[in-house]
Amino acid sequence: MRNNVVWHHHPVDQSVRAGQKDQRPVVIWFTGLSASGKSTLAGALEGILTAQGYHTYLLDGDNVRHGLCKDLGFSDADRTENIRRVGEVAKLMADAGLIVMAAFISPFRADRQIVRKILPPGQFVEVFMDASLEVCKERDPKGLYIKAERGEIKQFTGIDSPYEVPLEPEVHVDADRLSVPEGINLLLDYLHEQEILRGGYQRVEESIVA
Repeated sequence: MRNNVVWHHHPVDQSVRAGQKDQRPVVIWFTGLSASGKSTLAGALEGILTAQGYHTYLLDGDNVRHGLCKDLGFSDADRTENIRRVGEVAKLMADAGLIVMAAFISPFRADRQIVRKILPPGQFVEVFMDASLEVCKERDPKGLYIKAERGEIKQFTGIDSPYEVPLEPEVHVDADRLSVPEGINLLLDYLHEQEILRGGYQRVEESIVA
Protein backbone atom coordinates (compact mmCIF):
# COMPACT_ATOMS: atom_id res chain seq x y z
CA MET A 1 0.00 0.00 0.00
CA ARG A 2 2.77 2.45 0.93
CA ASN A 3 4.32 2.00 -2.52
CA ASN A 4 1.27 3.79 -3.92
CA VAL A 5 1.65 6.80 -1.61
CA VAL A 6 3.77 9.57 -3.15
CA TRP A 7 4.69 12.85 -1.48
CA HIS A 8 3.03 15.79 -3.24
CA HIS A 9 5.12 18.97 -3.35
CA HIS A 10 3.15 22.20 -3.08
CA PRO A 11 4.31 25.66 -4.18
CA VAL A 12 3.98 27.19 -0.69
CA ASP A 13 6.65 25.58 1.47
CA GLN A 14 8.18 26.09 4.91
CA SER A 15 10.53 28.86 3.80
CA VAL A 16 7.63 30.87 2.41
CA ARG A 17 5.55 30.42 5.56
CA ALA A 18 8.47 31.24 7.86
CA GLY A 19 9.44 34.29 5.80
CA GLN A 20 5.89 35.58 6.09
CA LYS A 21 6.25 35.41 9.89
CA ASP A 22 9.83 36.77 10.04
CA GLN A 23 11.03 33.87 12.15
CA ARG A 24 12.86 30.56 11.75
CA PRO A 25 10.67 27.54 12.53
CA VAL A 26 11.82 25.28 15.33
CA VAL A 27 10.58 22.67 17.77
CA ILE A 28 11.64 23.47 21.34
CA TRP A 29 11.35 20.16 23.19
CA PHE A 30 11.10 20.43 26.99
CA THR A 31 11.96 17.17 28.72
CA GLY A 32 12.29 16.30 32.40
CA LEU A 33 10.58 14.65 35.33
CA SER A 34 6.99 15.38 36.26
CA ALA A 35 6.90 18.70 38.21
CA SER A 36 10.28 19.78 36.83
CA GLY A 37 8.63 22.89 35.37
CA LYS A 38 8.34 21.91 31.70
CA SER A 39 4.80 23.17 31.10
CA THR A 40 5.33 26.24 33.28
CA LEU A 41 8.43 27.40 31.40
CA ALA A 42 7.07 26.42 27.98
CA GLY A 43 3.83 28.31 28.63
CA ALA A 44 5.66 31.37 29.93
CA LEU A 45 8.01 31.37 26.94
CA GLU A 46 5.07 31.11 24.55
CA GLY A 47 3.40 34.06 26.25
CA ILE A 48 6.52 36.21 25.94
CA LEU A 49 7.15 35.25 22.31
CA THR A 50 3.52 35.88 21.37
CA ALA A 51 3.60 39.28 23.08
CA GLN A 52 6.72 40.10 21.07
CA GLY A 53 5.01 39.28 17.78
CA TYR A 54 6.10 35.70 17.11
CA HIS A 55 3.85 32.89 15.87
CA THR A 56 3.85 29.92 18.22
CA TYR A 57 2.03 26.82 19.39
CA LEU A 58 2.40 24.83 22.61
CA LEU A 59 1.92 21.06 22.68
CA ASP A 60 1.47 19.90 26.28
CA GLY A 61 1.80 16.31 27.48
CA ASP A 62 -1.41 16.17 29.49
CA ASN A 63 -3.45 18.05 26.89
CA VAL A 64 -2.66 15.77 23.95
CA ARG A 65 -3.77 12.76 26.01
CA HIS A 66 -7.28 14.23 25.98
CA GLY A 67 -7.48 13.87 22.20
CA LEU A 68 -4.63 12.87 19.90
CA CYS A 69 -3.28 10.27 22.31
CA LYS A 70 -6.28 9.47 24.48
CA ASP A 71 -6.11 5.81 23.47
CA LEU A 72 -2.60 5.39 24.91
CA GLY A 73 -1.53 4.32 28.37
CA PHE A 74 1.85 4.60 30.07
CA SER A 75 3.59 1.37 29.10
CA ASP A 76 6.97 1.78 27.42
CA ALA A 77 5.39 1.01 24.04
CA ASP A 78 2.59 3.53 24.58
CA ARG A 79 5.03 6.21 25.70
CA THR A 80 7.02 5.66 22.52
CA GLU A 81 3.91 5.91 20.35
CA ASN A 82 2.82 9.03 22.25
CA ILE A 83 6.09 10.78 21.43
CA ARG A 84 6.04 9.54 17.83
CA ARG A 85 2.61 11.06 17.25
CA VAL A 86 3.51 14.33 18.92
CA GLY A 87 6.75 14.47 16.94
CA GLU A 88 4.85 14.16 13.67
CA VAL A 89 2.40 16.88 14.71
CA ALA A 90 5.25 19.14 15.79
CA LYS A 91 6.93 18.56 12.44
CA LEU A 92 3.78 19.67 10.59
CA MET A 93 3.52 22.77 12.77
CA ALA A 94 7.15 23.65 12.13
CA ASP A 95 6.48 23.17 8.42
CA ALA A 96 3.76 25.79 8.85
CA GLY A 97 6.51 28.16 9.96
CA LEU A 98 5.70 28.13 13.66
CA ILE A 99 7.89 28.16 16.74
CA VAL A 100 6.61 25.04 18.48
CA MET A 101 7.02 24.29 22.17
CA ALA A 102 6.52 20.68 23.26
CA ALA A 103 6.43 19.88 26.98
CA PHE A 104 6.66 16.11 27.55
CA ILE A 105 8.40 13.94 30.11
CA SER A 106 9.59 11.88 27.11
CA PRO A 107 11.76 9.68 29.34
CA PHE A 108 13.59 7.70 26.66
CA ARG A 109 16.54 9.09 24.70
CA ALA A 110 15.70 6.96 21.67
CA ASP A 111 12.23 8.48 21.40
CA ARG A 112 13.57 12.03 21.61
CA GLN A 113 16.18 11.15 19.01
CA ILE A 114 13.47 9.92 16.64
CA VAL A 115 11.78 13.32 16.81
CA ARG A 116 15.10 15.05 16.21
CA LYS A 117 15.74 12.94 13.11
CA ILE A 118 12.37 13.59 11.47
CA LEU A 119 12.98 17.34 11.58
CA PRO A 120 15.36 19.26 9.32
CA PRO A 121 18.81 19.90 10.84
CA GLY A 122 18.78 22.68 13.42
CA GLN A 123 15.01 22.59 13.96
CA PHE A 124 15.00 20.47 17.12
CA VAL A 125 16.06 22.17 20.35
CA GLU A 126 16.20 19.85 23.34
CA VAL A 127 15.67 21.67 26.64
CA PHE A 128 16.52 19.58 29.68
CA MET A 129 14.58 20.71 32.76
CA ASP A 130 17.09 19.44 35.29
CA ALA A 131 15.18 19.17 38.56
CA SER A 132 16.08 16.66 41.24
CA LEU A 133 13.58 13.99 42.19
CA GLU A 134 13.48 15.44 45.70
CA VAL A 135 12.49 18.90 44.45
CA CYS A 136 9.89 17.44 42.07
CA LYS A 137 8.36 15.50 44.96
CA GLU A 138 8.19 18.67 47.05
CA ARG A 139 6.44 20.56 44.28
CA ASP A 140 4.15 17.71 43.13
CA PRO A 141 1.26 20.06 42.18
CA LYS A 142 -0.93 17.16 41.00
CA GLY A 143 -0.13 14.83 43.89
CA LEU A 144 1.19 12.21 41.45
CA TYR A 145 4.34 11.23 43.32
CA ILE A 146 2.34 10.52 46.46
CA LYS A 147 -0.03 8.30 44.49
CA ALA A 148 2.88 6.56 42.75
CA GLU A 149 4.64 5.81 46.03
CA ARG A 150 1.38 4.40 47.40
CA GLY A 151 1.19 2.12 44.38
CA GLU A 152 -1.93 3.85 43.03
CA ILE A 153 -0.12 4.82 39.81
CA LYS A 154 2.05 2.27 38.04
CA GLN A 155 4.99 2.91 35.68
CA PHE A 156 5.48 6.44 36.96
CA THR A 157 8.68 8.07 35.73
CA GLY A 158 11.21 8.51 38.51
CA ILE A 159 9.51 6.01 40.82
CA ASP A 160 9.08 2.68 39.06
CA SER A 161 9.89 3.72 35.50
CA PRO A 162 13.25 5.18 34.39
CA TYR A 163 14.12 8.62 33.07
CA GLU A 164 17.08 8.83 30.70
CA VAL A 165 18.85 12.15 31.13
CA PRO A 166 19.74 13.98 27.88
CA LEU A 167 23.44 13.65 27.11
CA GLU A 168 23.89 16.79 25.01
CA PRO A 169 20.81 19.03 25.24
CA GLU A 170 20.91 22.33 23.40
CA VAL A 171 19.74 24.09 26.56
CA HIS A 172 20.29 22.87 30.12
CA VAL A 173 17.97 24.55 32.63
CA ASP A 174 18.90 24.21 36.30
CA ALA A 175 15.26 23.91 37.30
CA ASP A 176 16.11 23.54 41.01
CA ARG A 177 17.70 26.98 41.08
CA LEU A 178 16.53 29.22 38.22
CA SER A 179 13.34 31.28 38.40
CA VAL A 180 10.88 31.26 35.51
CA PRO A 181 12.09 34.66 34.19
CA GLU A 182 15.70 33.48 34.36
CA GLY A 183 14.77 30.36 32.43
CA ILE A 184 12.94 32.43 29.81
CA ASN A 185 15.94 34.71 29.34
CA LEU A 186 18.23 31.71 28.99
CA LEU A 187 16.00 30.40 26.20
CA LEU A 188 15.52 33.78 24.54
CA ASP A 189 19.27 34.30 24.41
CA TYR A 190 19.78 30.87 22.86
CA LEU A 191 17.03 31.36 20.26
CA HIS A 192 18.50 34.74 19.34
CA GLU A 193 21.99 33.26 18.97
CA GLN A 194 20.57 30.63 16.62
CA GLU A 195 18.87 33.36 14.53
CA ILE A 196 15.43 31.93 15.21
CA LEU A 197 14.05 35.25 16.50
CA ARG A 198 14.71 37.21 13.34
CA GLY A 199 12.54 40.12 14.40
CA GLY A 200 14.62 40.74 17.53
CA TYR A 201 13.62 40.18 21.14
CA GLN A 202 13.48 41.71 24.59
CA ARG A 203 14.64 39.94 27.73
CA VAL A 204 12.16 39.89 30.61
CA GLU A 205 12.45 41.37 34.07
CA GLU A 206 11.96 39.32 37.23
CA SER A 207 8.70 41.10 38.01
CA ILE A 208 7.11 40.43 34.61
CA VAL A 209 6.51 36.70 34.98
CA ALA A 210 5.13 35.15 38.14
